[in-house]
Amino acid sequence: MQDVTALDAIAAATERFVATVGALSDAEVAGDTLVPPWSRGHVVTHVARATDSLCRLLSWARTGIETPQYASMAARAAEIEAGARRPVAELVADVRETAARFEEAVRTLPPAAWRAEVRMRTGELRTPATLLPTRLRELEIHHADLDAGYGFRDIPADAVRWIVGDIVEALARRPDTPPLRLEATDTGLVHALGTGGPTVSGRQADLLGWLSGRSSGTGLTVRGADEVPAAPFWI
Repeated sequence: MQDVTALDAIAAATERFVATVGALSDAEVAGDTLVPPWSRGHVVTHVARATDSLCRLLSWARTGIETPQYASMAARAAEIEAGARRPVAELVADVRETAARFEEAVRTLPPAAWRAEVRMRTGELRTPATLLPTRLRELEIHHADLDAGYGFRDIPADAVRWIVGDIVEALARRPDTPPLRLEATDTGLVHALGTGGPTVSGRQADLLGWLSGRSSGTGLTVRGADEVPAAPFWI
């Protein structure tokens, strides 16, 4: 995922996300999502605060001064709760402002900083380049989470490919991930986690819905097991 290509994809995903949120009424933004008990306001606020958290990691890469992604998980939850009931206009402004800060932080990152490793809240070490698909993942998966007319099959194919790759890479770094093979029937995408294990097949977007825990396997088939298994825990 090249930096310019990534930023273009992120900018386009941001515009799609903002368009969906901006079309909601203040009453609708309090509605249910694919990730209960969060409302749409919680999801939108999370996207904005997660963007701030990635900016902190980019600052760490730039300065060499350790800057945690979040002060604590309790502080993260409190920030989301505090912003969840704002009107739509404020939510949209927050998403736009944090997106602009993230893009500026990426575009102005000095060459040496791209080689720096920073630690995400999950404990994973990442370089700035690998934070870009993470940002795209946050936008696209949480856009679908809004349950407001944009689903996993609406995500552009290239974006789905990058996000699936990001999730698979995270799973591959964990020693307790069970063996698994993924086959996308529409794009030819294949990922193998370890050797053996079942093969889960289906459209790339349906694989993403399952991998991200938003689907129990709708639209997917499996070989080597009686039914599509629960997706490995990835975050």
